[in-house]
Amino acid sequence: MAKFITAQEAAALIPDHATIAVGGQGLAGWPEEIGLAIRDSFKETGHPCDLNVKQGCAMGDWKTRGITHLGEAGPGLVTRWSGAHMGNAFALRDLADQNELMMYCLPQGVIVNLWREIGAGRPGLITKVGLGTFVDPRVQGGKINDLAKEKGEDLVEVVNFNGEEYLFYKGFKLDVALVRGTTADENGNITMEHESLINEGMAMATAAKNSGGIVIAQVEYIANSGTLNPKDVRIPGVMVDYVVQATDPANHWQTEGVYYEPAFSGQIKKPLAAIENMPFDEKKVLCRRCAMELKKGYVINLGVGIPADMAKILNEEGYLGCVTTSTEVGNFGGVSSALPNFGAAYNAEASVDHGAMFDFIDGGGLDMTCLGIGEIDEEGNNNVSHLGKMVTGPGGFINITQATPKIIFCGTFMGKAKLKVGDGKIEVLEEGKIRKFVKKVKQITFAGKYAGKDQTVLYVTERAVFRLIDGKVTLVEIAPGMDLEKDILANMGFKPEISPDLKVMDPGIFCEHWGGLGKYIEG
Repeated sequence: MAKFITAQEAAALIPDHATIAVGGQGLAGWPEEIGLAIRDSFKETGHPCDLNVKQGCAMGDWKTRGITHLGEAGPGLVTRWSGAHMGNAFALRDLADQNELMMYCLPQGVIVNLWREIGAGRPGLITKVGLGTFVDPRVQGGKINDLAKEKGEDLVEVVNFNGEEYLFYKGFKLDVALVRGTTADENGNITMEHESLINEGMAMATAAKNSGGIVIAQVEYIANSGTLNPKDVRIPGVMVDYVVQATDPANHWQTEGVYYEPAFSGQIKKPLAAIENMPFDEKKVLCRRCAMELKKGYVINLGVGIPADMAKILNEEGYLGCVTTSTEVGNFGGVSSALPNFGAAYNAEASVDHGAMFDFIDGGGLDMTCLGIGEIDEEGNNNVSHLGKMVTGPGGFINITQATPKIIFCGTFMGKAKLKVGDGKIEVLEEGKIRKFVKKVKQITFAGKYAGKDQTVLYVTERAVFRLIDGKVTLVEIAPGMDLEKDILANMGFKPEISPDLKVMDPGIFCEHWGGLGKYIEG
């Protein structure tokens, strides 16, 4: 039976040198009260220390809450840190920049499914996910900072199986799983009825228990034993050693943006008319152009940033029910939310656990994905994981692009440009300062040369559309109002191939009111 303790008592239970797992996305799944207690315990006593922290997706709100607390304690609390998305843990990132800890980035789907391999006693995960990208040991092996490159262990290796190359992600012993749910009963059974997603808590708990470690859960409510519907229990009490009840609602938000939105967790269905349309600007043009690639019946994934808003285009145009949107953390259907609630979905039709969603993705279950553009080079490589000095990590990007037949990379052509959109065309009022199309990307998150022969890869911007054809970035569409030389080619670090059948982008998407999605999605 689980023992009910305070967050401070939980922090005292974590041994020095422990390997710790946390899971979820944003603030969903993150045990804020326990995280604060660990930070404060280290500041006061120097313990726990020398932690090896493993996370899947981003953990935090891009402001003050989240796993960044473990960096606020200064050097020594965390000495090794690996995850798929590290962008919002500012204090930990600063320590990594200063080489005060080793920093690794690995694909999100690999991390969340590696817990299951560890829990089942298998040695690790064998997959093609990551070949040719920066996690391939022949490139960087996922090692991000100098300390990891010089002194860090190898987390991944190349193996040959049946004459084909794979990557082997090594398993390890897990000492502590920090999980979160909504309610715990007196036996430690954990439900997630108010969570915006079913995270990887069950897999992490299994990995910890079967490694001889402990499981500590943070919840908001306590219930009598025997009162929970067994089908609502996501982590059985036999896997939970300790339960912390949050004492402050600020420490148990549903997402980064809201304490509780019942339409995110299935208690209500929100009227679609209540969901705001996108404002009319170049980002709306981008989402409209991406939506033109959809067909009825598609199952699609929408990435963080501009792509996530494509669901609003479908809703506005009246075609939301013609495709199934999804998020990599496990929601199917409804209207996918953008930041600050990314990962959540209004009116989702189904929610599955994080690892199960990546099984679906890795096996080729998606028809199309729309993901962001960081920088693109002449080989069609896309870097979204390490731009300038900012390390964000790949999130689910590597998994999603490896097996999805139609890949749409979406983003503005130049960063910080001032544009005028309307009357069926686009104009550049002030040229941007950040070039997105470069000679060579800083880091390979998507490897163009590894794109499958049956994959369609498009790079959609508000000025032009490019396609990867025979390994070459090829200009296939130009926006009305754009000058090919001045507005496009002069702002690229390489000269693309130009299609002999160069087309003009649909002028309708550059008008405030469109209503033209039907001919594409039903065609």
